[in-house]
Amino acid sequence: MKKFEVPNIYRSQLISGIKAKRKEQDKLKKDFSPTLLDLGPVQFYLARHFGFCYGVENAIEIAFKTIEENKGKRIFLLSEMIHNPQVNATLIERGVQFLQDTYGKQLIPFDEIRSDDVVIIPAFGTTLDIEEMLNAKGIATEKYNTTCPFVEKVWNRSEQIAGKGYSIVVHGKPKHEETRATFSHASSHTPTVIVNDMKETIELGKYITGEKPAEQFYEEFKGLYSNGFDITKDLERFGVVNQTTQLASDTQAIAEYLKALVMKHYNLNAQNISERFADTRDTLCYATNDNQTAITGLLETDADIAVIVGGYNSSNTTHLVELCEEKLPTYFINSTDKILSSTEIMHFNFHDKKEYITKDFFPAKRPVKILISSGASCPDSLVEAVMDKLAVTCNAADAFQQLKESYK
Repeated sequence: MKKFEVPNIYRSQLISGIKAKRKEQDKLKKDFSPTLLDLGPVQFYLARHFGFCYGVENAIEIAFKTIEENKGKRIFLLSEMIHNPQVNATLIERGVQFLQDTYGKQLIPFDEIRSDDVVIIPAFGTTLDIEEMLNAKGIATEKYNTTCPFVEKVWNRSEQIAGKGYSIVVHGKPKHEETRATFSHASSHTPTVIVNDMKETIELGKYITGEKPAEQFYEEFKGLYSNGFDITKDLERFGVVNQTTQLASDTQAIAEYLKALVMKHYNLNAQNISERFADTRDTLCYATNDNQTAITGLLETDADIAVIVGGYNSSNTTHLVELCEEKLPTYFINSTDKILSSTEIMHFNFHDKKEYITKDFFPAKRPVKILISSGASCPDSLVEAVMDKLAVTCNAADAFQQLKESYK
């Protein structure tokens, strides 16, 4: 796999060494058990897979090269390149301006863009309407495009099955940049509808079977279907694709539910199901799947707490938190500043989108066993810094320093 030029400020010699060692020991990626770092008073269990994925490193390399090659020019990003506050802050420090926020709210009017400006497409991609508008202004969107190749794979697969007469069901968060982009690309080829979760999927299924009246669909799924979508016929043949950062298990469950429903409704079997339902399992992102599977390996330990590091608006990071929360106290933080003291931590609750302070978050017993992972857009250097601060709070600073020295 290609190696990218990523600024050293995002790298960690310690974590790079650990990852390289695990890769050498497990070249086929079959071992999802964590790496134990025993520092005496604290034991860190480091997830087998975490941190920057292929798409993120690709985006960072393109963005920083773009800045270097276009000195003196105005450089814009359509929105956050990735969902990580440290990376986006660095880009802003280097003069990059954001045209929209995560949800598509305009921060700088498109009318202010000139043909000699540089506009970077974020890793999530963008809609065809925005691409066409920028191209009409003379902006070469393909030149500074950081769209993740695995997102583009979803778009390409959607186009392929659309060519065979299938409609598309997108599993994703409707307001997420990637889902908006995937919906735009899919709906340019075929009727498309978005479902956020299994609950919405079950309701959608009732329109396929006729359990719900067709006219009710247009209100219940308002804003989630393409122009001209006809619920009475457009889901007679379809496939399911996803926002790549969703829980892979959720997407698979949604696809399997709809597949079973279609088989029963049309009296089909495994041999002829393709008449109505397209196989799109090959669109699931490897990095999302690896990071999520690595959490199951983490949770097989007898840990006390989990600390997950990443941007609060990062979908893939949120899903790691969601998995950990099912088993033990989990603290979702986006910087070392959130570790307020040896007894207090400020952490994000993704359910209500608020930060809370928890006191006495460490158990009194020693050693404290902590699960550590991070989202695909989180720098390894930040994960190391978080571990460093946690080690200090547990009186294991010297041991952590010795560990880092051993990887130099």
